[in-house]
Amino acid sequence: MEPSIYASGMAAKLRSRWDREDGLGQNHNAVKFLGQDYESLKAQCLRSGKLFEDNLFPCAASSLGFNELGPRSSKTYGVRWMRPTELCKRPEFIVDGATRTDICQGALGDCWLLAAIASLTLNDNLLHRVVPHGQCFKQEYAGIFHFQFWQFGEWVDVVIDDRLPAKDGKLLFVHSVEGTEFWSALLEKAYAKLNGCYEALSGGSTSEGFEDFTGGVTEMYDLIKPPPDLFGIISRAVERGSLLGCSIDITSSTDREAVTFKKLVKGHAYSLTGVDEVSCSKLCQSLCCCEIHDFSCKPLSSKEWSYVDSSVRDRLQNRSEDGEFWMAFSDFLREFSRVEICNLTADALDNTQMKKWSSSLFQGEWRRGSTAGGCRNYPATFWLNPQFKISLQHPDVPGKPDCSFLVGLMQKDRRKKRQEGKDMETIGFALYEVPDEVRSSNVHLKRDFFLTNASSARSELFINLREVSSRLRLPAGEYIVVPSTFEPNKEADFVLRVFSEKPADSEELDDEVVADLPKEILLDESQIDAGFKSLFKQLAGPDMEISVTELQNILNKIISKHKDLKTDGFTPEACRSMINLMDTDGSGKLGLKEFHVLWEKIKRYLTIFRQFDLDKSGTMSSYEMRIALESAGFKLTNHLFQLIILRYTEEDMSVDFDNFVTCLVRLETMFTCLRFPLQKQTTFGLLQKWKGILRM
Repeated sequence: MEPSIYASGMAAKLRSRWDREDGLGQNHNAVKFLGQDYESLKAQCLRSGKLFEDNLFPCAASSLGFNELGPRSSKTYGVRWMRPTELCKRPEFIVDGATRTDICQGALGDCWLLAAIASLTLNDNLLHRVVPHGQCFKQEYAGIFHFQFWQFGEWVDVVIDDRLPAKDGKLLFVHSVEGTEFWSALLEKAYAKLNGCYEALSGGSTSEGFEDFTGGVTEMYDLIKPPPDLFGIISRAVERGSLLGCSIDITSSTDREAVTFKKLVKGHAYSLTGVDEVSCSKLCQSLCCCEIHDFSCKPLSSKEWSYVDSSVRDRLQNRSEDGEFWMAFSDFLREFSRVEICNLTADALDNTQMKKWSSSLFQGEWRRGSTAGGCRNYPATFWLNPQFKISLQHPDVPGKPDCSFLVGLMQKDRRKKRQEGKDMETIGFALYEVPDEVRSSNVHLKRDFFLTNASSARSELFINLREVSSRLRLPAGEYIVVPSTFEPNKEADFVLRVFSEKPADSEELDDEVVADLPKEILLDESQIDAGFKSLFKQLAGPDMEISVTELQNILNKIISKHKDLKTDGFTPEACRSMINLMDTDGSGKLGLKEFHVLWEKIKRYLTIFRQFDLDKSGTMSSYEMRIALESAGFKLTNHLFQLIILRYTEEDMSVDFDNFVTCLVRLETMFTCLRFPLQKQTTFGLLQKWKGILRM
């Protein structure tokens, strides 16, 4: 990536942040996905009398998929894209309100998404944040619809046409029982567009759908070792309108879609729609109500129903719809592997009193060679990861030390990357208590800190899910959250969310941009060593000045004698940068005194290079480069260090000697030219200056 592209990307991020501060990205002012405006496109169609055709998500093989639903797949043979008006005589958008029976799974493995949609129908307010009011096939029908999804900190409005993939006159993917109701099929299409294609939706976690429909934060409980108050946690979650899902793990490929003794399907996602506690003649029984999406299956039955009072039995059985079933909570724990709870208002589920969480959201990125340091297993690079500070100041209960909070780490846009052969990275995070000696500074903590301090808490697992979250409780104090991929040099963008019981300050840690350089000693000619003068006369020629070409020849001859250094040789551009830095009289060449200063500077650079070439490879790794830069007197932000790595590393992320010298020379040029505190400039202005100087 070129620095100009990087700078423009940074500018876009800044503009996005300013827009968010003005309200863009909230549900009432959603970001227009791919720049498409629903109202103006619909008005245009109504004026022209033509139904909308979406050229940004065309009726083509690319919109279906890339592998199992790719162009040569038997599953896509004979697929036609048909509008609801072609599939039935009187199509409806929503009939008598959206219900869970509107959602039947088709030939796509997105039961996780359908379970989330089903849970969404339990709350009209939530449903209509995703499915805006006023859409139908009657008044002002123009073949265009739109839906809104939460994506990594902001709501986006996705416009689609209503041409749906069908085979033999029937919808290929999600559909309603009646066959005349189309809101769920259109919602699935909008979500497929958001993620690149339909096949990108195959396989996933219900929590992903929960969060994209609500902006909530999800917790996951392993039912092999459930918390002791899980039934209470689930009950309070249901009461508060939280979305819940459950599933059964598969242990091998033969397990997929296997049916258990209780007629539950392994690998399938279920919505958990209700809980109750009933008294019966034998015992007090806790019950869970779950929902399946294969409506040929029958609700589970049990002889225990005969022990339940008839009025209670009627109430519970009348409550459940086709596709729903009640089961004993003990069976639920035994049969299912995990339960996912999406906290819509981020309530504290382990407390009966309703509480609002204080929340913070940070956008971040892991970049190969600069900020992708891997987990704690890689101590040489772990410290390079982005770092965020949380200040927990108010304990949950007066007189007790502990503060409750929830950390959620979410990787961005991974479904879209499936077509490139990429999938979810394995991610997690660790927390460290900030010692008193560094508490007042907000600088990025270095390697030595993590070598000598153990973590205070961490995510339970590093796992290849979109989001990893953990509910934590720590004594009041300041803590550093370090999100990472499991292995170094895995690239991804991420969102870090922190929810705390009581108000808590949080911020990203980064170094200020400063240079603490040794004072230049400009000697008089009479003070310069006679041997150096003699050498200069031989090198400079009759005009007694060294040009760009002469400097290039000199440096490349000298460096070739140092067999321990790897280099491609100094380029004319690099030598011109050196002359620009040292040329005090504007001649474009170096006189004796100027060359002497440069010579001493390069000798100092050589000492630093050898000191931090820790493995004596003749090159520096990117993390050795960051330590070396600091030793040379330069402190840089993560973003500026990324820019350095993009510009000066080889394909294997190594830095050879000539690139190291060129980088340091240009850094000095930057600080010399600007001559005022860089941290007081805007990031965009700073990047523009860097773009010019680093590419000299």
